[in-house]
Amino acid sequence: MSQVSSFPPVAAPDARVLILGSMPGEASLRAGQYYAHQRNAFWRIMGDLLGAGPALPYADRLARLQAAGIALWDVIADCRRSGSLDAAIVKDSVRANDFGGFFAAHPGVERVYFNGGVAEANFRRHVLPGLPGTTLHMQRLPSTSPAHAARPYAEKLAAWSVIVAK
Repeated sequence: MSQVSSFPPVAAPDARVLILGSMPGEASLRAGQYYAHQRNAFWRIMGDLLGAGPALPYADRLARLQAAGIALWDVIADCRRSGSLDAAIVKDSVRANDFGGFFAAHPGVERVYFNGGVAEANFRRHVLPGLPGTTLHMQRLPSTSPAHAARPYAEKLAAWSVIVAK
């Protein structure tokens, strides 16, 4: 069991949308990149929605997200976990990222989308109580993780299209 830490947020000052994962998996941590596992559907979906597909260099993908007003981060700052699965996160080891600071620095964020149920559950448990009176629109989207491959890609893409809706 090892202690793992997430990445800093990727966000332009004028971000309007925040996509939250739970904690990067081993492939992402090794690569130093969000959603680096080649079977994770995140960048394929971003390619179809925003032209930020996996064929682009990582920095260009991030730039396209930011240009579209989309920020990317994880709910968990650090935790203990063996392997990559969210189910392996030791619940009492979770420390959330500083969302009070994030939202103060990015006041235009009005919509928060969770990449799967674990991100949503941890946000509601560890973050939301510290954000009284929040007016954020929050919605869970189907996980893009290869561990959740039972849902067809077309269904995931359709669900994720809300991130580009005005």
